[in-house]
Amino acid sequence: MTDRSPHDTDSLAGALAHSERTSELCAADAARRLAERASAEGLADVSYAGADSPFGTLLLATTGRGLVRVAFPEEEVDSVLERLARRLSPRIVEARAPLDPVRRELEEYFAGSRREFGLTVDWSLVGPFGRRVLGVTSEIPYGGVLSYAEVAAEAGSPRGSRAAGNALGSNPVPIVIPCHRVLRTGGALGGYGGGLDRKRWLLDLEGAGAPT
Repeated sequence: MTDRSPHDTDSLAGALAHSERTSELCAADAARRLAERASAEGLADVSYAGADSPFGTLLLATTGRGLVRVAFPEEEVDSVLERLARRLSPRIVEARAPLDPVRRELEEYFAGSRREFGLTVDWSLVGPFGRRVLGVTSEIPYGGVLSYAEVAAEAGSPRGSRAAGNALGSNPVPIVIPCHRVLRTGGALGGYGGGLDRKRWLLDLEGAGAPT
């Protein structure tokens, strides 16, 4: 029997570790390609992927109808996906390709070169009143703002400022549906599901003169 030198043992261990890493990468790539294929062939009802932003990694989700969810980094991925599975469908896959247009438009927006999104939104997670509120909100132009009272009135509920605020606070597709453009009467920031620092940052990006 031939004794192995320490050098030979280290080389063998390194080769095994490299082989394991290669196998893991191949498995991950195969899983990714399988998910992309499932999404492309309509075998998945919801596709999700991450997207870089100035705030960290956003979680994006889309269906055949359009963008259905934008989640901020502090939202737990498993919790978001669990709610999507419960509300929409358990057939969820991680697939980047269906979210490429969303990722590209968000990147352009954060870079200051896009003033309007051209994305289709899936409203499945929004009730009738919330959809009216968010529909009004989606029409607020880049750099503009409305008050909660104005949004409520345009949504057909002049006395529904508080309800409008609740609908805005549960907006499933923030940034794309610009609920950050809605302020309190008098110009105070009000609330924001992503936090007031982000609301102020987005308003500053658009030159809307966010209150301090």
